[in-house]
Amino acid sequence: MNWSGGKDSAFALWQLLQAGNYQIETLLTTLNEANRRISMHGVPEQLLDAQAKQLGLPQTKLYLPEESSMVDYEQRMANTLEPLVAAGVTHAIFGDIFLEDLRKWRETQLASKNLTGVFPLWRIPSHQLLDKFWAAGFSTIVVSVNSQYLDESFCGRILDQSFVDDLPQNVDPCGENGEFHTFVYQAPYFAEPINVQVVGTVTKTYSFKTATGEQITSTYYFADLQLN
Repeated sequence: MNWSGGKDSAFALWQLLQAGNYQIETLLTTLNEANRRISMHGVPEQLLDAQAKQLGLPQTKLYLPEESSMVDYEQRMANTLEPLVAAGVTHAIFGDIFLEDLRKWRETQLASKNLTGVFPLWRIPSHQLLDKFWAAGFSTIVVSVNSQYLDESFCGRILDQSFVDDLPQNVDPCGENGEFHTFVYQAPYFAEPINVQVVGTVTKTYSFKTATGEQITSTYYFADLQLN
């Protein structure tokens, strides 16, 4: 189970557990090697561990350097997946919803390791998905915001109907285009909620080159989330 700690991976896992067609062997998460935080989400490893403890599932952690090329990422991921495949893992589960190119890339990478991708949330409309998510008993907090789409005020908020109502029209309600990321602190498969608090907001700017050599600069806001 490719686990980010956010709503999409959490709900994808819930859907599979309800169907009962797969046995979940491990949660696979990528983290920043330097600061021990979940990649793109900025959530401390301690909170990731708290989720895994609530779920009662083993963890597989892939630590990436601060500056990681795609080649380095793919090699480290391959090294991480190989022992899982050797142990009998046959499928990799993702919470992707709409991004066709990302799904095709994942499936190509997985095929080279004799793995099959599973996408339980694929093509479910965002508003419908959130309604199902809330009805099932999930609660989540917005922990990372891309300043290209949203301002700092959205960071650290609970993802509820009020949050969705405040989103600009060009922002997907599930943040499927990378507009924002979340941390699930309450779920129907948690024995009890994870008691967290936002103690501040951190602003970080990243510069990188695209495949065409274009230099891109992006600024993100991160909620500094801690166990209460």
